[in-house]
Amino acid sequence: MKPLAIVLISGGMDSCVTAAIAGIENELAFLHLNYGQRTEARELKAFNDIADFYGVKKRLIVDVSYLKKIGGSALTDERIEVPSRIPLPAPRIPITYVPFRNAHLLAIAVSWGEVIGAMRIYIGAVEEDSSGYPDCREVFYRAFEKAIDAGTKPETKIEIVTPLIHMKKGAIVKKGVELNAPFHLTWSCYKDNNIACGQCDSCRLRLKGFREAGVDDPIKYRD
Repeated sequence: MKPLAIVLISGGMDSCVTAAIAGIENELAFLHLNYGQRTEARELKAFNDIADFYGVKKRLIVDVSYLKKIGGSALTDERIEVPSRIPLPAPRIPITYVPFRNAHLLAIAVSWGEVIGAMRIYIGAVEEDSSGYPDCREVFYRAFEKAIDAGTKPETKIEIVTPLIHMKKGAIVKKGVELNAPFHLTWSCYKDNNIACGQCDSCRLRLKGFREAGVDDPIKYRD
């Protein structure tokens, strides 16, 4: 019998490839957050489409719209413009960073995992070739594992797995192709719900990965 693993699925390409990796040796449960982001509806559709693709029955969709009320990010505050064509990697933490978002996500995953008996939490965080968000660094996940050990029942043993953390975007695309990950179902754009803008840092990192991998991106772009 395969161990149960929770996969954090944003709907983007990194979380999709992470799901493909996790599915090799685990039974899957999928978790998604609605946090008032600009593309909330489109990301939710991508989450459900990916879950359907993998036949995942255990799904948890959580509303944490208080992150929108907290603000401080261009993803949740429409008064802040989503920047286009910022240098990659960014010289400083970009305004698209949602303050400490991944800690909220992991805390929910641990609570759910303790109830359903999950042994692993998979997250598609990328440190090496990313926007430079502080909660996407390996040191953060190792520290959070210590918090899990300290704050859960003695018999609870939950490992955080970050299979993409030191991979380049091109390598992530290649891994996804190798595992038949459904890139056509994913959504990465920070700005638009219909046609990807091609200009935000998430679109540009995605396009960079497909270009480096020598693979055509199956979604459409405005530019």
